[in-house]
Amino acid sequence: MNGAEALVRTLRGTGVEVCFTNPGTSEMHFVAALDRLNLLRCILALQENVATGAADGYARMTGKPAATLLHLGPGFGNGLANVHNAKKARVPMVNIVGDHATYHVKYDAPLTADIEGIAGPVSDWVKTTQSADDVGADAAEAVAAANSWPGRIATLMLPADAAWTETPNTGAAVEPEGPLPISEADVAGAVRLLSSGKKCALFVSGATLVEPGLTKLGKIAAKAGCDLICQTSNRRVDRGAGRVAVKRLPYPIDLALQMLAPYEALVLIGAPEPVGFFAYPNKPSRLAADEAEIVSLATPFQDTDDALDRLIAALGAGETEPVRRAATPPPDPASITGEVGPETISKALSAVFPENAVIVDESITTGRMFYPDTEGAPPHTWLQITGGAIGDGLPMAVGAAIACPDRKVVVLQSDGSALYTNQALWTMARERLDVAVLLFSNRAYRILEGEMVGVGVEKQGAVADALFGLNDPEIDWCKMAESMGVAAVRVDRAEDLAPAFADAIACNGPKLVEIVF
Repeated sequence: MNGAEALVRTLRGTGVEVCFTNPGTSEMHFVAALDRLNLLRCILALQENVATGAADGYARMTGKPAATLLHLGPGFGNGLANVHNAKKARVPMVNIVGDHATYHVKYDAPLTADIEGIAGPVSDWVKTTQSADDVGADAAEAVAAANSWPGRIATLMLPADAAWTETPNTGAAVEPEGPLPISEADVAGAVRLLSSGKKCALFVSGATLVEPGLTKLGKIAAKAGCDLICQTSNRRVDRGAGRVAVKRLPYPIDLALQMLAPYEALVLIGAPEPVGFFAYPNKPSRLAADEAEIVSLATPFQDTDDALDRLIAALGAGETEPVRRAATPPPDPASITGEVGPETISKALSAVFPENAVIVDESITTGRMFYPDTEGAPPHTWLQITGGAIGDGLPMAVGAAIACPDRKVVVLQSDGSALYTNQALWTMARERLDVAVLLFSNRAYRILEGEMVGVGVEKQGAVADALFGLNDPEIDWCKMAESMGVAAVRVDRAEDLAPAFADAIACNGPKLVEIVF
């Protein structure tokens, strides 16, 4: 057994089942080990940011880390943006990065790079294995780091000679770190605010937004008379009819300030204090009202489930029935007429919304109505881009579909961000994934037009028009998708939206609908 085989055996032995990969020369012994042992499901990505984004989506839906296999520093660099998103989502991920043989590094060959320096800022755990005998133990440590609460990024560098050298050693499972404890003082502070008579909201994220956290939030809200608000971008939200509804803080800063202005108190559970995505002239960074009192019951690194239990006990809310969202009757598809735009697209989505779907949302500006409009849709799971680095939607859908082959995955995808990782369409086709891609082709970086206004620029000129426009030349998404093996159809009339969406959802495999407006 060589070091590469020890690595594969250790990964599988510690619970890793899938590897999203884009390998190169320094990883050939690892590829050979994957081939010989056939212990991991291997998914080829045509660009590294697809591999890392897919690992993000997989982890969100399983709670377990996938491995990525990346080629040296530049390969990790290509995948860095979606590692950043995964770190902000606080999901588990194990990155295996091939490196030059230890004795070759000193020659500064063209691909030599400071991989630890590149990976460090977006990883929670980083290590370069030193020899074949160390590979198994280092891999087990990496998996344990990834599985530590609430989910962390572990990046292990594998020198080529450590991969090809013989060793008798594999690694034994290591216990991951659990969550930090909740303090009695923080519980008391939360109870004081919720009992003060002030207008109060729980500001939440993380594990609170899936069961059993949702029901517990509902009990607290019903007992204390407070509201429930989640971050703008969250790892995963289970929502829809029959579930406890949680409002989402809007992305535009003026709308966020407006939502939070009435609240005299916020209790943070699994979320930091709400702040703006960016700084804007003459607008605050902190979004809560200046006079609002803010108490943190549990940071993302503390035990949010225990925090909810203790708060329920302290409030005497154990027998309280939470308010659950009633089902909203879907719109009649025949009533969807007029121009194609955010409103008609949202109605069409609501009209054909599939039960138990996984919705991957990178719709940016077009999709601001989708989330509130589908609050009473059939039960489903909603995944959002968490770190603001666009290009996570299509890859995340790949990972979610690998994780949940029995659930329909629907991607709400803006065209500008899709261009960052359009190679994910090829992987969808190759793996025959059950994904419907709703591609909103407004042929612009529309969000940047709004950001120009937000930062105080009164008039957009010709240079900005050229930098924000995707219409010269126009991109034909149907041809692009079909060239990668994905069936596609173009829609530019509101009357055709719901039928096209329904066909894509009913398709047993990947299909793209390009919505032009």
